[in-house]
Formats: sequence, C-alpha cells, structure tokens
Amino acid sequence: MAGFFVTFINLLFQVLLFAILGRVIVSWIDPMGNMRVTQILRELTEPILAPIRSVLPTMGMIDLSPLVALLLLQLLQSLIMRAI
Repeated sequence: MAGFFVTFINLLFQVLLFAILGRVIVSWIDPMGNMRVTQILRELTEPILAPIRSVLPTMGMIDLSPLVALLLLQLLQSLIMRAI
C-alpha cells in the first residue's frame, strides 16, 4: 500500500509540474488563451499560481510565479517523500 501511495504522490507532482511548464509554453503560442488546451492548463494551474502571484512583486510583463511554483512543488515533493 505504501508503494501505491508513493507512486500516486510522485505522479501527482509530475502532472502539476508538466501542467505549469505546459502553461508557460502555451502562453507564448496563445497569449490570449483562446485554445482549449490553454484553458485546461489555466484551470489546472491557476489555484497554484494565483496565491504565489499575489505575494510576488510585479516585474513588469514578466511573471515569475511559474518558476516559484515549480521550485515550491519540488521542495514539497521531496519533503513528503522523506516523510514517507
């Protein structure tokens, strides 16, 4: 049972990491967010990125919240894996 839990946690974090990376890449292709893929990625990642974006100072047109989110997710994943 512990092996299933570890696999599930790793998979969950990998999906979130790839969703954030995908959102960054798709934002260059579809900055207006009209494509369905962009909308799905926004719905998946906005609950993670919005709180970070509200804390970070604005840097003009550069959004550093995906970078901070990736670092925090990797830190959280390693902490959870150590605890298990």
